[in-house]
Amino acid sequence: MKKIVKIKKTLEWAQSTLREIRRHHASHRSARQPKASTGSAIQYLGTATRRLASTRLPFIHPYLLNCGYKRMANNFARMLSSKRNVRILSLIGAGSLTAGFLLNREHVTAGAQARRVYPASAEYPDLRKHNNCMASHLTPAIYAKLVDKTTPNGYSLDQAIQTGVDNPGHPFIKTVGMVAGDEESYEVFADLLDPVIKERHNGYDPQIMTHPTDLDSSKLTSGNFDERYVLSSRVRTGRSIRGLSLPPACTRAERREVERVVVDALAGLKGDLAGTYYSLTHMTDQEQQQLIDDHFLFDKPVSPLLTCSGMARDWPDARGIWHNNTKTFLIWINEEDHTRVISMEKGGNMKRVFDRFCTGLKEVERLIQEKGWEFMWNERLGYILTCPSNLGTGLRAGVHVNLPKLSKDPRFAKILDNLRLQKRGTGGVDTAAVGSTFDISNLDRLGQSEVQLVQTVVDGVNYLIDCEKKLEKGQDIKIPPPFKK
Repeated sequence: MKKIVKIKKTLEWAQSTLREIRRHHASHRSARQPKASTGSAIQYLGTATRRLASTRLPFIHPYLLNCGYKRMANNFARMLSSKRNVRILSLIGAGSLTAGFLLNREHVTAGAQARRVYPASAEYPDLRKHNNCMASHLTPAIYAKLVDKTTPNGYSLDQAIQTGVDNPGHPFIKTVGMVAGDEESYEVFADLLDPVIKERHNGYDPQIMTHPTDLDSSKLTSGNFDERYVLSSRVRTGRSIRGLSLPPACTRAERREVERVVVDALAGLKGDLAGTYYSLTHMTDQEQQQLIDDHFLFDKPVSPLLTCSGMARDWPDARGIWHNNTKTFLIWINEEDHTRVISMEKGGNMKRVFDRFCTGLKEVERLIQEKGWEFMWNERLGYILTCPSNLGTGLRAGVHVNLPKLSKDPRFAKILDNLRLQKRGTGGVDTAAVGSTFDISNLDRLGQSEVQLVQTVVDGVNYLIDCEKKLEKGQDIKIPPPFKK
């Protein structure tokens, strides 16, 4: 018991030291490479290393070997070796400290190269009939350059592109065709991901552009829709826990750690946000049916876009749903992303939905940080998520809207395109519309703030409703000019 108390005090001290590292390091770094003036931060890390080493605990993570402190990390790895104490660390929440060492890594190098028997030319996938962003940019030369690289977690290019290889196209939208297995994927495979991101996000160049974040819901205007047309409103995003692999590549232990970290944090939500967590592995039949009836429950992924990437492994281990008591604020755990944060309600009050979304999301982030963790984020890509289509804000503000006349007009698709909106069936990305009711949402995620994107949806949907009303009266409609940021 005395040893555990000593270990816990040491960890608390080290976390305080790591906060100093972050403060010193952040003031002296560029977007890509730490500068020589970060010596004071390295000194802090050295002190933390020696202090932790004195406990003879086995605390090392492969990321640390690639975050700019190699010599120190190698010494650290040699000093800490006893497997028995790993169990002690897990019991007292040492995962927070693991993430702490990784919070400011900006320069990432690839891990060990994959072993190849055949040349890259023999392994290059047949993409002749494919229509996704990955297939548009994966040339034989880029494939040969990246195929033998892996992230520090061992995630490879072939794993990243498998969903796009197995799924040539999609009947409703042009998909990305690849996913990230961890935060480092966006650095190691940047030669492919950067042009994919640029195509998917309306010309956003992650090499030279930075992403804004704005969760001030008071800036939203005209956020109430005509409820004769809008049936429900929703805003969702995703957040990933830094230091843990993403769902396509995570181990069982990492997935369970995500669940533990998030559920512990959500227990601190109060007032209108207070709620309950329902684990898919422990859910009663009655609870499951109720969540299905409320259209809240996500089931085992059946879409090949998800299954081919490895997200459905070990289902339903460490998956679950949390919602507040009024079922207007929900968080999915370990589905496509570590977390999906959702604010929703019936009717057309997008202003209220977005206000709840902003308040709840900021509170969740605060509680996560209190536990010693943080979300994956950087200036160029914003919030890091599994699918490159969700980088930046990760935000999709959508409404279920009934447009019986406009949906039959041949100009409908062009109107949506110029408004930077997309349509789906009300059952999700793989569903067609039922009748004339569509799920209309923002097409962009990256390069614009949350407020800007929700405002785009508000203005765009109001334009669609205005067109529908004109068509009801026999009046003509116009295609709006292309959207400009």
